[in-house]
Amino acid sequence: MKKETNEKESFTKMVLSAALGMDYIKTEDVPNIELYMDQVTTFMDRYLESSKRYDNDKLLTKTMINNYAKNDLIPPPDKKKYSRNHLFLLTLIYYMKNIMSISDIRKLLKPVTEYAFNSERDFDMADVYSEIFNIVGKQSKDMVKDLVRKVKISETAFDGMAQNEDEKEYFRSFGFICMLCFDVYMKTQVIEQLLDKSGIFSKEPASKEAKSEK
Repeated sequence: MKKETNEKESFTKMVLSAALGMDYIKTEDVPNIELYMDQVTTFMDRYLESSKRYDNDKLLTKTMINNYAKNDLIPPPDKKKYSRNHLFLLTLIYYMKNIMSISDIRKLLKPVTEYAFNSERDFDMADVYSEIFNIVGKQSKDMVKDLVRKVKISETAFDGMAQNEDEKEYFRSFGFICMLCFDVYMKTQVIEQLLDKSGIFSKEPASKEAKSEK
């Protein structure tokens, strides 16, 4: 019984460690100078190191950045230099690319990109970026509580199926991961519905509309 309790505690600690160990690039970390491509990739590697699953994982490569520019996710660099606004956009793209398609990311980011790069409006991507992570930070405690709740559910979800401790551990992990997968799937569906059916994402940014009228 004591061994089973220790295993449950160990599993919970592992889950919490993964959740709480996540880091992100803070607004003040982003340099207020223009960077060349190699400096951009070095910056991202340095500040997103904790996001790597394997040591040799590439977080953001030159090819990725060039493809983002070709696909109109980010404006091209100015004389091969990337601005602070570029870095904020690249960071957002990094977090979104595993759950959203390139076309969906472009649709979502297009207005703020227009505001930040193509208008005379006083608009700073740093303010947008800061607000996003301010919102996420306020939700972090609730997200951790939800993870703990899912762990507890998974501990008893397959009672009677396991014949030994190894099988108990497998079914606990299996149940927990399935719950997370469904959670991600459901939220992805909501994202896609909003992007496809909310008219706001099919409109041209106000700055671009104004230009086309002239």
